[in-house]
Amino acid sequence: MESGHTEYSESTKSAEHPDLLSELLTPLRLTGVFDSRWHVSAPWAIEGDAEEQCAVLHYVVEGGCWITGAGRPPFHLSAGDLVLFPTGAAHRLADCPDRRGVPLKAVLPGRRPGTSGEIRIEGSGVRSRLLCAGLHYDAGAATGLYRALPAALVLDRPQVDREPLLRDTLRLLAATDRPDGPGDRLITLRAFEMALVLALRPLLRQLAANPAALPVLRHPGISRALVVIATRFAEPWTLDALAREVGMSRSAFTAAFRDLVGEPPARHLTARRMQEAARLLTDTTLPQSAVPARVGYQSAVGFHLAFRKWFGTTPGEYRAGVASAA
Repeated sequence: MESGHTEYSESTKSAEHPDLLSELLTPLRLTGVFDSRWHVSAPWAIEGDAEEQCAVLHYVVEGGCWITGAGRPPFHLSAGDLVLFPTGAAHRLADCPDRRGVPLKAVLPGRRPGTSGEIRIEGSGVRSRLLCAGLHYDAGAATGLYRALPAALVLDRPQVDREPLLRDTLRLLAATDRPDGPGDRLITLRAFEMALVLALRPLLRQLAANPAALPVLRHPGISRALVVIATRFAEPWTLDALAREVGMSRSAFTAAFRDLVGEPPARHLTARRMQEAARLLTDTTLPQSAVPARVGYQSAVGFHLAFRKWFGTTPGEYRAGVASAA
């Protein structure tokens, strides 16, 4: 692989990482939540399958549990601890690490977003209570950087306590009965969305302080490219221009970007533009004719074709569909 990136000072890199991590958090929007409260006494074990376009959260209210899977050795959670699986990796929860479990779908069938459930397992051993949730997000928000996050992210009780808003939100959600009043499900959705962002924030600060934990942060050129794409997507970028912007040759930039981010630079740029276009069409009253220029397209026809290819529908149909659903 060719070498060609310019040297960045440590102060420059540390200044860029917060911007990069902020851009990772900004587009996260939950589309639905299935939440459940677990009342379990040992012996117990439950196997959770991998979830697509869904983050999974477990918060221990009382007692504790072991978690196995997600590409790491078994680890123990105690009361007040929180674990987040950003991309819904398969894992097992149990009272001991080597106990075989029953499938989650057997004890909580369906699990449709917007509903709640409960698990009760009566045993003679230690009692535990957990708040668990499947947080379904818009696939367009799952950037390459988000997908590159570790399979499991853990905040122990002292770390949660240092985030009072996160701690209080989790306790409130854990104590709340199944919502059934007007607007309750929307409030629950937004509360879990806030909990997700509040949980990711300290975890991402840890990653920024320890770039080795997230290889993309270790590479100054690719790290900067992600910031550029996230914040300056409306500019008329070409592959050569992006490579020059970060001080790398085209071939080295393309290879390193694909290796660290998991997709080519052009696709990552398109994803960011489509993400912003969808936001403008759903969250603003900006005229549809003004959207292409706001997301880096000089041609309305080119934008229309790109949008249809990405979402499987036209910009107008997309806006009308969201308005109809609302």
